[in-house]
This record gives sequence, C-alpha cells and structure tokens, in this order.
Amino acid sequence: MMMLFSVGVSLSVIFALAWTWGRRIENYSLVDAFWAFGIAGAGIAFAVLGDGDLAKRCAAGGLAALWGFRLGWHLQKRIRKHHPEEDSRYQDLRESWSAMGFFWFFQIQALSVLLLALPYFLVSRDGTGWSLWESLGLAIGLIGLLGEMTADRQMSAFKETNSDSKAVCKEGLWRYSRHPNYFFESVIWVGVYVFACGSAFGWATIHAPLIITFLLLKVTGIPPMEASAVKRKGDAYREYQRTTSAFIPLPPKS
Repeated sequence: MMMLFSVGVSLSVIFALAWTWGRRIENYSLVDAFWAFGIAGAGIAFAVLGDGDLAKRCAAGGLAALWGFRLGWHLQKRIRKHHPEEDSRYQDLRESWSAMGFFWFFQIQALSVLLLALPYFLVSRDGTGWSLWESLGLAIGLIGLLGEMTADRQMSAFKETNSDSKAVCKEGLWRYSRHPNYFFESVIWVGVYVFACGSAFGWATIHAPLIITFLLLKVTGIPPMEASAVKRKGDAYREYQRTTSAFIPLPPKS
C-alpha cells in the first residue's frame, strides 16, 4: 500500500503546483491536461514500482501511457490555442468560487486520478500470469484508442477544410454518432477494466468505466458540448441532433 500512498502524495503535490500555475496565468483550464497526464503517469509509476507479472505490468503501463499522453497532448494544444481565454466551465465557476475553492477542486482532480488508476495498481501487484482477460481487455482498449484517434483526426480535417463556423461535421464516424470520440473513450475504459479482471480484486474496479461514462454522458462531456454547439450552429446542429445518435454509433435517421 506504500506504493499507492506515494503515488497519491505525488499527485497531490503536482496538482497543487498546477493550481499555482493556473492562478498565475489566470487560466484554470490546464487542469484538464494535467488530469490526463496524471493518469498516464500513475499507470506508468505502478508498472515500474509494482512487483507483479512483468508482461501484465508492461502492457497496462503502455496502455495508460498511450491513452493519457495522447489525450493530454491533445488537450494542452487546445488550451494553448485558446489562451488567455479560459474554458467556459471554469469561467462560470469563477463567479462563485474563490482561488482556494479552485485549489480544492484541483486536489479533488488529483484524488480522481488516483481512484481511476486503481485498475493499474491492482494489475501491478498481481503475480498471476497472462490470461484471456488481459488479451481481451488489451484488444478492447486498443480498439477504443484507435476509434478515438480516428474520430479526432476526422474532426481536425473537417475544421481545416471548412471555414463556415456553422457547418456541422457529418463525415466518417461523425455520421453515425455526434460524439464518437466520447464513445470510444468509454470503450477504452471498459478495456482497462476487463484487463484488470485478470488480477486479484480487479473486478472491484468497475467504478472506473462507470465514472468515465457518467461524466461523458451527464457532466463534463456531452451536455456542455451540445449546449455550445447549438448556440454556435443553431438549426443546423438541431437537425444533426434529430438525425444522429448522441453516443453509440448507429445508422442516421432519415
């Protein structure tokens, strides 16, 4: 348990420094990138410090790194592009939160990183060999990662070739889901959970994919993105909502 405690303390310190940085530049949006990098770092730390099966530790740490560093890099590019404009979520919170309120918010993010990284912790200390659980979980995780990368590339290509701010992307995966990147994000976490099921008590980490999917569907994912898209694109996006699945890729309605 000392390993878990050490990683937790390190995350608390890192997010305290991130809060200091965000306060100095007056942009707390950077917490999103730190959150993704934090999960990647925690997954790698558990893989390095653990004493479980080497193959399982390497695969789990690799999956954490691929997911976390890719997402963190994507988020930091977006944050730098819009700086000094802060994400609307944090602008709204500024109306009711003090600087210390944001400090504790950053600490809660550090705690959430530790909580979501528990599957990697359990894998890192399990000495049993590779099984079907790990093979299936790794396959699901990599499929999710490939799908998320594809969705992000398709959206980036659409934005680069369309100057109309009211245009709606309906190309590739975006023809079948309004948020395919979020869908495949949840698939990745299902894969992480299935992978962990091959280790002792891994089944108990079902909270990880459930929390991520809940956040995507109800809190920080679809709701604010939909509200912003309707505000910017108007009727074009409302028609997109009418004909296209919000989350799971499905054939569009006529």
